[in-house]
Amino acid sequence: MDLEAEVIEFRVPTENNKTIFIWDIQASFSQKYIYEYLWSVYSAFGALYLVKVCPNASVAAPGFYALVKFYSTAQASKAQRATNKQRLFQEVPLKVRLSTKQNPTFLSGSQSLSHAKCQDLANHYLGYNGWSTHIITVKDISKCADVGWSLDTGSQGELLKYGCIVQLTLPQHGVTCRGVGVAEEVVDQEKGPEEKLWKRGKLMKWAKDKAVVAAFEKVLLIVLGNGKVAVECRTDREEILPDENVEGVIQVNDISWSDVEAVAAEEEDLPWNFTMDLSH
Repeated sequence: MDLEAEVIEFRVPTENNKTIFIWDIQASFSQKYIYEYLWSVYSAFGALYLVKVCPNASVAAPGFYALVKFYSTAQASKAQRATNKQRLFQEVPLKVRLSTKQNPTFLSGSQSLSHAKCQDLANHYLGYNGWSTHIITVKDISKCADVGWSLDTGSQGELLKYGCIVQLTLPQHGVTCRGVGVAEEVVDQEKGPEEKLWKRGKLMKWAKDKAVVAAFEKVLLIVLGNGKVAVECRTDREEILPDENVEGVIQVNDISWSDVEAVAAEEEDLPWNFTMDLSH
């Protein structure tokens, strides 16, 4: 039995050998149909970070190509071998290749997963009942002198900033860890108290989501060849996360809504300049 282990992190997968490239997709079906079919087929091999279906360039024959990105190198390789030269949903066999050389674009450091993708990855490997989160504290830190004002509030703006500490528990593995999240935005004082109240709720939720992501980033999934999963939790000896008085802790994770929008945009439009192994 193959017990070779692979470590999977709650980060955007950066290695190109976790990505397979599919082409010779005919124009017989819609882009939406192809996306849904590919997601269904390849998710059977393992957790997917991304499926992207694109029309061929105008100089090429009508049709599509696709990119499928896994969290696991082993699962990407297995998927490539199993589906290369298979027809799947069309009469013409597909060409499926694994990218084996890293793209420098991805070498600048991986990004955090979104809150939704953290949940999807946890559900895949740990099960829906295999993890839970608990809010330790959430506080309005807008008036804290040592928090800093990272946004230009202007003459009519009031800065709202919330911090949250969340505890993540993986009961079947006896693992617990905490994460910190901060969210901020400027409120236009001319829009009245309703606007401020709405943004407070929005910021508290976002701070909580960021704290959950930060907690998941400490978790390492060790996936064995037999399908079993072990869990380790990375700890920072210098990190102190008390139950209260979080003002001095959360400033290290300062974010703004512009950061949020930038990350969301990158997840939807990542660069795809791949080098592929065409020897198979």
